Amino acid sequence: MESTMKKLFVFLTIAVMLTFGLNAKVQAQEEGQEPETEVAEPMDAEPEEEIDPAEAALMDAEVDEEEEEQTFHYILKEQFIEGGAGFMSVILLCLIIGLGLSIERIIYLNLATTNTKKLLNKVEDALASGGVDAAKEICKNTRGPVASIYYQALDRYNEGMEVVEKSVVSYGSVLMGRLEMNLTWISLFIAIAPMLGFMGTVIGMIGAFDAIAQAADISPTIVADGIKVALLTTVFGLIVAVILQVFYNYVVAKIDSIVNTMEDATISFMDILIKYNK
Repeated sequence: MESTMKKLFVFLTIAVMLTFGLNAKVQAQEEGQEPETEVAEPMDAEPEEEIDPAEAALMDAEVDEEEEEQTFHYILKEQFIEGGAGFMSVILLCLIIGLGLSIERIIYLNLATTNTKKLLNKVEDALASGGVDAAKEICKNTRGPVASIYYQALDRYNEGMEVVEKSVVSYGSVLMGRLEMNLTWISLFIAIAPMLGFMGTVIGMIGAFDAIAQAADISPTIVADGIKVALLTTVFGLIVAVILQVFYNYVVAKIDSIVNTMEDATISFMDILIKYNK
């Protein structure tokens, strides 16, 4: 399962990076194309067709909507470019990698979620009818950390209940470590993104003061560019941190829910195993 998750994460990261690269290439081609001018030949005047007012209003609404979408798209692109390619690219890379890790964790945790009550009933029925081997077969064919803990406990059943309890505790710690994998990297990108934004802010302010020193004048037009770059890098860094923080909190809450379910299910399973041992 871990190799599959890693392959999925790599695929998602490459797909997102290719998408951004393709969009940038298409935009560059659109900007590089010069509008072609055509000389209109005089034509005989023809009577204009009357347009229904309702159709005209609908056409105007569609044109306005397209203009709004293009405006937002171009504004976002222009703000990204004006923020500086160096810092903004690194901040964007933090967002892409952080989202890829978050999505990988969400998929892994959803696959690790099982119906513990249903599994517990199946294991109890298997112990009553077919013994330990039948219960082990059910746990082996069920995915999730709870089934893995059950299997480890049943595999050491013949060694005594003390050994079973120790194996449950030890293997539970191992599974908790697997659930929390890559969380440190997500938290790292949450911390790095605003720091890069603040660094861009400092560099932008330094550029603004350099412009003032060279011009020997404190005109707003001189320092406007540097201050704008400073503010844009900070804004984008904070946006990336907020987005990743939301995913991080969701992943942590999901892990806590799975761990609580594991503990409750393990206690119930040990009670069933002790009862069967008698």
